[in-house]
Amino acid sequence: MTGPTAIERVFYPGAPESWRRRALLAPLELASWAYGAGVRMRGALYDAGLMRAERVAGLRIISVGNLNVGGTGKTPAVLCLAEWLMREGRRVGILTRGYGRATTRPVTFVGGGPLPSVAEAGDEPLLLARRCPGVRLLVGADRRALARRARDEFGLEVVLLDDGFQHRRLARDEDVVVVDEAVGFGNGRMLPRGPLREPLSGLSRATLLWVRTAAGGGEGRPIPSTVPRVRTRYRPTAWVDPGGGVYPPETLRGQPVLALAGLARPGGFLRTLEELGVDVRGTAFFPDHHPFGPGELQEVRGRAVALGARVVTTEKDAVRLPEGFEAWRVRLGVDVLEGAEHLRRALGLG
Repeated sequence: MTGPTAIERVFYPGAPESWRRRALLAPLELASWAYGAGVRMRGALYDAGLMRAERVAGLRIISVGNLNVGGTGKTPAVLCLAEWLMREGRRVGILTRGYGRATTRPVTFVGGGPLPSVAEAGDEPLLLARRCPGVRLLVGADRRALARRARDEFGLEVVLLDDGFQHRRLARDEDVVVVDEAVGFGNGRMLPRGPLREPLSGLSRATLLWVRTAAGGGEGRPIPSTVPRVRTRYRPTAWVDPGGGVYPPETLRGQPVLALAGLARPGGFLRTLEELGVDVRGTAFFPDHHPFGPGELQEVRGRAVALGARVVTTEKDAVRLPEGFEAWRVRLGVDVLEGAEHLRRALGLG
């Protein structure tokens, strides 16, 4: 096991910060004030109607986003909502920017058909397509144009606006905000001093809070809001081997592994591995959405061999691994514990 990353220690401190630490981080505090001023100005322009969101008539748009930067569990939430809608027979699409891709050209595809490369689409859209083969992915920077295409070209009824809470140029019917109860809103400060993309007052725009319960299902950090909420639990449901075979969660219990990931908060992945009962002999952690290089992967493979361990990773990270690199990946599922009626309302299911 390993301790929290540097960013986790700053954004999510486990104890009150000393004055020395606060003094050391003062430059980040100043940058945070400047960033916050810009965010508040932009929000005020939208609130006053001086900047307007475009509404795409005839298309239900459900934004799924967060206040924190990275690591709240947004992608499993999008997967869960897409699956709910598909079970109800809705024609569903997902609009996403495709963070980390190497092109600005818009792309669209369905999981059941030929898939683009990670460089063309980004890792999260490919993961979403693989897990929801009946959903159409529309990837591009101009999500207003993507919404119009979803309606006019593909006849979709509802789209999920991935990572859309701060994307106010496109009007939406619902704003679902994902919060990880284990960490709440961290130190409560805005970027780069803290994890917040905008002030906590932004929660007033949300129509539903998607709360990921703390490990063990107990109460985590308090989440201030009067907005309706749904409580969910994320749990590992399967192991997927390098060839695509699916195995029960207990398959690797007690076996030595090396954890490979490029995540904003790898601590959550380690907690999942602990729940699975594997013996974590080492870790290879990289920044969020990191494009794994051949040299890096060769070193990871060598470390795993030396430790007598197999490499394990997340489904999102596995999308960025080259063909032939052997790694088992954890598949997560979502249980809705409370608030299913709020969720059905938000999805337009009555």
